[in-house]
Amino acid sequence: MDALALQRSLVDDRRAGRIPDTLLLVEHPHVLTLGVRGDGGRAHILATAEALASRGVEVHETGRGGDITYHGPGQIVGYPIIDLNPDRRDVHRYVRDLETVLIRAAADYGIAAGRVEGLTGVWVGDEKLAAIGVRIARWITSHGFAFNVTTDLDYFNLIVPCGIADRGVTSLERLLGRPVGTAEVENSIIEHFANVFYLKALVN
Repeated sequence: MDALALQRSLVDDRRAGRIPDTLLLVEHPHVLTLGVRGDGGRAHILATAEALASRGVEVHETGRGGDITYHGPGQIVGYPIIDLNPDRRDVHRYVRDLETVLIRAAADYGIAAGRVEGLTGVWVGDEKLAAIGVRIARWITSHGFAFNVTTDLDYFNLIVPCGIADRGVTSLERLLGRPVGTAEVENSIIEHFANVFYLKALVN
């Protein structure tokens, strides 16, 4: 909820011109987040409320697109706060650009990630490496992506991830077979984000 409040504040600041385009990177505690479509994905929660509580997993509505997903330690969650006016007012292009950023970040580690026709996100074979769920209000973006670095993938068994029952989830650590530093992956994402969105990367 702290990250959601911060995001909303940054969206207001961006709309008012008080800040430039911004990429907020966070790491969440164990949480399931719901989208705005239908029941938000509640029907895709496989665990009981008691089982979720015993594992310290909260459930939150977020206002983003997409279905239910899991966020937790070892996962880089990116919230771009970008004004798509005047020349980037294309939702599909924006989502594809986010996918491009994460595909390039995976490539930095020798991972050949890509797209699956008809589905959002970044995939390696039939397994999702990064999920995408965005919100765009008056062409200011929020929410964004979740990139699994050292994520405990067992938590995804609590749900049907993104409502897709016939595909799996993976992480950079699992694909490489070795530990990966989250900070170095963040730097890769920042670099590619700046290149794709023509922004100067300023890390603070």
